[in-house]
Amino acid sequence: MQLLQHFKELSLRPKNAEELKGLILKLAIQGKLTSNWRIKNSNIKSASELLDELISEKKILIKDKKIKKEKPLSKVKKEELIVNLPDSWETVRLGEIGDWGAGSTPLRSNSSFYGGEINWFKSGELNNTIMDYESKEKITELALEKTSVRLNNPGDVLIAMYGATIGKTGILQVVGTTNQAVCACTPFSCITSLFLHLLLKGLKDTFINQGEGGAQPNISKVKIRTQVFGLPPLEEQKEIVNVVETLFKEVEQLEQLTVKRIGLKEDFVTSALHQLTTNNAKQEWTYLQEHFKSFFNETTNIKKLRETVLQLAVQGKLTADWRSCHPEFAEGSHHASQLLKRIQEEKAQLIKDKKIKKEKVLPPITKDEIPYELPPAGGWVWCRMGSVTDIQRGSSPRPKGDPLYFSDKKTKNHWISIKDISKYSKNNILLDTEEYLTELGTKFSRYVKKNELIVAVSGSTTGKCCLTGIDGYFYDGLAMVRIIGNSIDHQFHLMYYLQLYNHMNDAKFGAAFPNINTKFLSEMLFPFPPLEEQKAIVDKVNALMGLCDALEQEVQQSQKHSEMLMQSVLREVFEIKEELCV
Repeated sequence: MQLLQHFKELSLRPKNAEELKGLILKLAIQGKLTSNWRIKNSNIKSASELLDELISEKKILIKDKKIKKEKPLSKVKKEELIVNLPDSWETVRLGEIGDWGAGSTPLRSNSSFYGGEINWFKSGELNNTIMDYESKEKITELALEKTSVRLNNPGDVLIAMYGATIGKTGILQVVGTTNQAVCACTPFSCITSLFLHLLLKGLKDTFINQGEGGAQPNISKVKIRTQVFGLPPLEEQKEIVNVVETLFKEVEQLEQLTVKRIGLKEDFVTSALHQLTTNNAKQEWTYLQEHFKSFFNETTNIKKLRETVLQLAVQGKLTADWRSCHPEFAEGSHHASQLLKRIQEEKAQLIKDKKIKKEKVLPPITKDEIPYELPPAGGWVWCRMGSVTDIQRGSSPRPKGDPLYFSDKKTKNHWISIKDISKYSKNNILLDTEEYLTELGTKFSRYVKKNELIVAVSGSTTGKCCLTGIDGYFYDGLAMVRIIGNSIDHQFHLMYYLQLYNHMNDAKFGAAFPNINTKFLSEMLFPFPPLEEQKAIVDKVNALMGLCDALEQEVQQSQKHSEMLMQSVLREVFEIKEELCV
């Protein structure tokens, strides 16, 4: 069978570890982990013999008042029988193999019920394994005497019945009670606590699917007791538990190795990318290329590579060779200082013509503000963003969603909101919107033309940006940064904002994102290269992003192969019904 054949391969992705454990549990409770064991141990007491002995055991327990006599469960119907069970197993209901009881919550208003020494576990305290610890809250002997709370003993098995914890389990190793969200079972002699616990974990998905109650699914003691399952012989139960524990340990070891491997890769990538941004970029890049396939096979590492490419781009480290071949673009009218002078003249004329508003004089750039050195003799200059752009805050018709102003039907008046940047942006180009404005709505909103940069200036998306691929109107949580003249490439402009956003996400600005205003954007520093070098940078970045796309596609194909292999194993287990021999 494929499970063991591909066991290590299936464990290469952390996500697969839990799926593998779930698969192992399902195989265990179907008897598919102990086929060879049964061949070697054919003379043991069968499950049917255990059930015959159980009849006498229950009579004695009822007579001794250790359990209450309950209404008999209905016999297992033909259609409920579990097919392909081993011959020595029997299909029974959970209610037949133990004494089940739900907990309760003593009256909260009675303080004498709380603060005692008796453990009182809630469903969130179940840990899917041995419970050898104290409960967070305790009740008194009076609560045990005066309320319907059930006292459970070491060896009893617990299962959560409500909400987000439904299906969580635990085996008590201490005396304790539970609230009403937990059902407990004292197993009879026909089943071990460890196997019952393993069985309940294997049935978790079944219980969740049976859950009632919308967003908070619930099961009941009745549903648990009537659930059918395959009961193995007692000795085989112990063997199944041993096999599952062995396989789980191997999965966990492989998982730890996988996590460690990914961690080492991320450490290497972080170090290598740091070297790229601080040392000789060309030399470090040559070294890094030799290890692309080995180290950039995780999506998180490829994301870091993309961010580093943008950082190198705006620092001029991707185009050192280009500059050495094109020294003419670092001089004369091509020098960024001359382009800056031309832009400022154009901006002054626009202000004079009342096409844009006059702004406050920008402060001079101080040495302490400069984040990194620009390429020497490369024709670059630092300037403030407000020197080369016109920045405007959006505006919104009020009230939001009023059909007088807004429409969910397509019109020519695109309404651009923050969520559109994520939902309708492809390659950082905004191509559509979720809402549109009526003609009346356009009178209360600010207009943005195609190929302008818009940036989020409030909330958790602060700093997120894209170019507009459409004409439209934009929300007041956005700002438009419009380039003056034609001396700045729109794609290069976008790249600078994208790397700033990456930096904001890394720094997190403390606990929460701040709101930013047009003054902040206007005073922001901008590394201004010659126009021809801007275009060369864009070409270089696009090529490297294409490499990242190819690496990402390989990762996706690898993940798809892993998922297909897992699905193949599942089909083999549950459709072909082959038995697994270990």
